[in-house]
Amino acid sequence: MSPAANTLDGQGWKQVGELGLALLLSAAIGLEREVRGKDAGLRTHCLVGVGSALFMLISKYGFTDVLEKQMIVLDPSRVAAQIVSGIGFIGAGLIFVHRGSVRGLTTAASIWVTAAVGSAAGAGLAVLAAVATGIYFVVTLLFPILRRWLPIGRGSSALLIRYPDGRGILRQVLNQVTQRGFIIDDLSTEASGDQPSGEPGRRLVVDGSDADHPQQVTVSLHVHGRHPVSELIAALSDLDYVDAVVASDLDAADD
Repeated sequence: MSPAANTLDGQGWKQVGELGLALLLSAAIGLEREVRGKDAGLRTHCLVGVGSALFMLISKYGFTDVLEKQMIVLDPSRVAAQIVSGIGFIGAGLIFVHRGSVRGLTTAASIWVTAAVGSAAGAGLAVLAAVATGIYFVVTLLFPILRRWLPIGRGSSALLIRYPDGRGILRQVLNQVTQRGFIIDDLSTEASGDQPSGEPGRRLVVDGSDADHPQQVTVSLHVHGRHPVSELIAALSDLDYVDAVVASDLDAADD
């Protein structure tokens, strides 16, 4: 079989190369997700990219044996449209909401982009596939750095604050949060034992005796504001009787 006939049949080295390109670019995106410890990592992205490329190749070459001039006409773009719709089911399964915070949006979007990259590779648009992959890394790696310099809110943070009950500390905590320009999105409290297992803390001494150990309370706050959350953490840590302050970036968790 001649090279031209083999290419027309859709099973030549050209198509194998397009599948390989889809695998390579999808693996690059998946590796970034894998390094960040996301549920959808290297394997998922590779399968999505290669699968999308294969669907495009099937759309282009899989029906040549049934085509007849002026009788049967096929539209390869219909398969691409179905890929866009179908990949939404995978993306939806990666998104969940917890206490008003949406998680998994970036990973779901990366799955969607990977499907587009695979489709472009399968359609023979190698340059566009490579450029789209490069744009993905610019958005996911450089944009978070640039966002820190923008004059807008610095995103949401989750704070865990532990202190002994019955001393009016929650009121002081809320005053510090609001005075420093932060907005509280969610608040919850949980009572714990005198000393949480496995967590270091200082013992409280009241009136020269260490016998009085009030019940410990852990407050969970979701806040956002224009100032660095590190300033708020330092202020809360300086409050009397506050045993521990732990913070995490909700936007980073979403990534």
